[in-house]
Order: sequence, then structure tokens, then C-alpha cells
Amino acid sequence: MHSVLVIEDDEGPRTDLVDYLALKDFQVTGAGTTAAAWAVLDQAERDGALPAVIVLDLSLPDGHGFDFAREVRRRHGLACGIIMLTGFSSVDDKVEGLASGADIYLVKHASLREIEANIRSLLRRVDESAPGGAPAAAPPSPPPAPDWHLDTTTWRLTSPQGATTLLTATEYACVAKLMGNRGAVTSRADLIAALDRPSMRYNDRNLDGLISRLRRKVVQSLGEELPVSVIYGVGYTFRPATGAAAGAPTGTATGDVTASP
Repeated sequence: MHSVLVIEDDEGPRTDLVDYLALKDFQVTGAGTTAAAWAVLDQAERDGALPAVIVLDLSLPDGHGFDFAREVRRRHGLACGIIMLTGFSSVDDKVEGLASGADIYLVKHASLREIEANIRSLLRRVDESAPGGAPAAAPPSPPPAPDWHLDTTTWRLTSPQGATTLLTATEYACVAKLMGNRGAVTSRADLIAALDRPSMRYNDRNLDGLISRLRRKVVQSLGEELPVSVIYGVGYTFRPATGAAAGAPTGTATGDVTASP
């Protein structure tokens, strides 16, 4: 699994990108300052596992992205790919960004899919430059972890540990929609369309309340967290099982640093 470091001082876009890339099977860490980013890189160097790609904003509260990129290149050479993601779109900014060490320069209206595509393109170039001119061998895949199961006949939700709970019709419609799109983002509009009834019209507020109650119910009845994450401004996603222990959260947040598994 390739690792990515996202350096962005705006928590909302940083969280969105970290969550999205984690869903796409990257190991992702987020940092909101250059100090937090250097702490991540220094620890990664001690562990012998520098991130394969750094996604870097330019305007940071304690430094500038150009200076950060130059220092990464000075300390680590070409060990890390660098993608600059910024609101500065002038030709001069792009030229200076590439001159300071960036491999790719993107402006911030780029979609999450476009950012992912550029990361994968850069990774292919990095892999192909490995000794022998061939992509580095991927580590063996871990055995599949137990996953959540929804019985479409009885409306029972079963956790990876085998505990079950009975869902209401509305809860079932919501979970079925999310699990049918497991691992991808289900938009708010699609969820609301799946939940709308003649007797009850849903909106964003109703939807958020339903999912909040559903999470509490699952924790109280099954003793595990429902693996549903909000993708701010877009919708919700039901996280698929990974090689991690069942029920483990996909990320932790401490201070300026956010990490995915």
C-alpha cells in the first residue's frame, strides 16, 4: 500500500482528501502545518518508510510550500514525489513550483478523482524508475477481514463479530443504499431519494439525524461502530473491510495531524 502525506492548513479540504484517498487504498496522513509535516517525515525516515507522494499546499501558517519542497529535495532527494495543490494559478507560480521540486502542479479546483489520477500517474513513474526498470513488487495481500452483512429478507444487520440487530424500514433503506455502494461515496441526493416516503419527506437535516441515531443504535446493540463516514459537502460512505481488525476505525486525529490506516 502506497503512503501519501497531505499538507493543507484548511481542515475541511484536508479531511476530505485524506478520507477519499484512504477509501482508494492509500495509507494517508494529513498535516496542517510544516512543523507537523516535518514531524511526520522525520518519524517516517526513522522507520525507513518515507511517503511515496506528498500533496502540498503553498500557503501554510508557518512556512511556504516552495521552501518546504526545496528542503524535502535537499534532505531526501527524489525519494518522495511532490504534487503541489494550490490556489495560485499564474504561470510564474507554476514555473517556480516545478523549479522548487514539484513533479506536478495542480490548482485547487481539481476534483478528488483528478488528484487521485495524478498521484497514481506519479507513482507509476516512481515505480518504473526502481532498479531493473520494472515496478516494485507489491507485498502479499492480507487475508480478507470479516465484514458487515445485511439480510435483505429479515432486515437484520450483522457485525463482523456476528452480533445482529433488527433495523426499521427507514434504517434498512439507508444501510442498503450505503452498502450497495460500499467503498464509494453515496451522495446526499441519492440517499434522500432512497428514503423519501409519501408520509415523510427527507432533507439534509433529517438525513444527518437518521444516520446519527443509527450509529448510536448500532454501538448500543452490537458494541461496534457502524463504518459509515461523512464526506463533507458530498455525502456518506460505507467503508469496506480491510486487513485491519474488525471494528477498528479508519483514522485517528491528533492536533494538526490526521492519519488513515
